[in-house]
Amino acid sequence: MKNIIKKTIAILAVAISLVSCSNNDATTPVDELEGISKFKEITNATHTIELYSHMSVEQGYNEIKIRIKDNSTNAYVKNAVINWLPLMHMTMMTHSCPKSGVDKITADGTLYEGYIVFQMAQNATEYWDLKIDYSVNGSNYSVTTVIDVPAATERNVNTFTGSDGIKYIVVYAEPHHPKVALNDMVVGVFKMQDMMNFPVVDAYTLKIDPRMPSMGNHSSPNNVNPTQIISGDLYTGKMALTMTGYWKINLQLVNSNGVVVKGEEISDTVLGSSIYFDFEF
Repeated sequence: MKNIIKKTIAILAVAISLVSCSNNDATTPVDELEGISKFKEITNATHTIELYSHMSVEQGYNEIKIRIKDNSTNAYVKNAVINWLPLMHMTMMTHSCPKSGVDKITADGTLYEGYIVFQMAQNATEYWDLKIDYSVNGSNYSVTTVIDVPAATERNVNTFTGSDGIKYIVVYAEPHHPKVALNDMVVGVFKMQDMMNFPVVDAYTLKIDPRMPSMGNHSSPNNVNPTQIISGDLYTGKMALTMTGYWKINLQLVNSNGVVVKGEEISDTVLGSSIYFDFEF
């Protein structure tokens, strides 16, 4: 009899514990919008499409998140399939830019995300727009909106033709907020296949040489040149910053055969590469 009572008490304790955990989970929902802000809203007859970013959209690399709200129910769509096409409308031509696909962030969430590299800024007569095609429950929809893309205050993107005749785009992605430390670094390397397609370049290396021009052009230790881990991905490496101030990150793009296709090695006579990123922090 005592054993039965003990077993019953144990079962009740486990049940109470599970209910307690369930209640705690229910009262702490995840805030999907933490750290990001809405910068654009587009409405059609069926949906309202919301665009978010954690930083202001500008020339260079931009992480963009999307939510789609059903106008009739105000509920956010969780099963959309999304594609997008950014276009730069110039005086004499129209072209696109490097971009990723758009993927769902979490299975039960409402946010979708991807990146777009606006390699040039808007001006008084030339502008970017973004076409979003999406499907929900087998029905297809489309919206197009103008996107403001001001010039970046720092050099975060390089567009150039390499010694191999290929037109490349090399863009700085992270860190968003550099620190005096060995920073994780993320960059993108793309090529222009044609005016509408800018695929990732695979198996190259981006050599980096951080320098402080105002401090005798000194460098920093323990840098790791960004390379790819998986084909089709961005490149990752390490960037050492030893003090605050203005930094110029000199670059050399090296192909899969070890040949430098653009950029110069820094020496006593060559103080800066023709391709570089720069910032001050």
